[in-house]
Amino acid sequence: MDLTVSAAGVSAPVTARGTGIRPWLPASVLFFATMTWAVGATWDIQWHADVGPDTFFTLPHLFIYASAAIAGFTGLAVILATTAAGRAGRPVVSELGGAGIGVFGRTFTAPLGYLVTCLGAASFLLYGLWDLWWHSLYGFDAVIDSPPHIGLFLSSTVTSVGTVIVFAAARAHRWGRLGTLASLGHLVVSSVITALAVQQLSTGTVRWTTAVTAFIVVLLLTTGAGFDRWGATVAAAAAALLQGLFWWFAPWAAQTYADFVDLPMRENIRIIPSTPSLVPLCLLPVGVGIDLLLRDAGRAGSVLPGLAGGLGGLVIAVCAPWQTVLIRDARLPAVTVIVATAIAGGVLGALGGFLGRRFGVMLRLAAAEGDRA
Repeated sequence: MDLTVSAAGVSAPVTARGTGIRPWLPASVLFFATMTWAVGATWDIQWHADVGPDTFFTLPHLFIYASAAIAGFTGLAVILATTAAGRAGRPVVSELGGAGIGVFGRTFTAPLGYLVTCLGAASFLLYGLWDLWWHSLYGFDAVIDSPPHIGLFLSSTVTSVGTVIVFAAARAHRWGRLGTLASLGHLVVSSVITALAVQQLSTGTVRWTTAVTAFIVVLLLTTGAGFDRWGATVAAAAAALLQGLFWWFAPWAAQTYADFVDLPMRENIRIIPSTPSLVPLCLLPVGVGIDLLLRDAGRAGSVLPGLAGGLGGLVIAVCAPWQTVLIRDARLPAVTVIVATAIAGGVLGALGGFLGRRFGVMLRLAAAEGDRA
């Protein structure tokens, strides 16, 4: 992979004028693909909670794998179009997914955002094959956090990150800015699922699932704040809206599909939206707080991003046990557990704020030089 592309090989500057593609069109298709993933994953997790194990070939899985196919083919189409434009000597602007990157010895020109998207989709395919082998070996999936499933979650996250970059490259347009923040909001909802990978570690004093969730949420919201004014608030609002929609959709979809395939629901269950309940209910206050603290932060090297992230992580970690009591009618954990988890959430939140602010500034660099302010 070559980060510089000369006119002798395949032209480097990546525009809509040379390819004939309107930048908002493939970006919208990518956003649709990420939402398709979110629907399928939320549905699948709810199925495991309310109905039980499943096989490889189910309707929720169809949504999940369709999302990777849509994203992968969209990214490939844009890469081929920009490559053809470069070979023909036609100029291409960075609004179409960011700067062009030479791939396979400059054989192809891949806009940065679409390259990341395709890498995520390709990784998703490999983990999908592993998941198929896993099902053929063990049959039903008894749990949602199996190794191939975690790989699928991470691959989808990479695809979603590529979508964020694609929208950020069009920062000069309102649809680009709003698409970036909406995609970050989607990442907040979908990425907290990956925190389930550490739930086996939550047997001691620290509830690591909560601490990692705090890190992920703060990282993404602070990225929004670094990208645009009130970015954390808008991203938090988008995530809260998606959380609310899935709160209704997930139980309904699981029960409707169970009735359709004539399978019973689990006995004596309380219908609790599994994925939406993993997302902190305090998103909006945390997002507003981050924006208020960072509005005068200035350069990315300020200590404020870490402070804002630490406070945000602390709030999320402290509110988490009360959220569990509210939703699941559970008992509060011991005070030592609450305090230790709050400290871990604050520390990881500070790290998330430190990194997120810089990622937000990096997202600005995906746009053309005159559109970064």
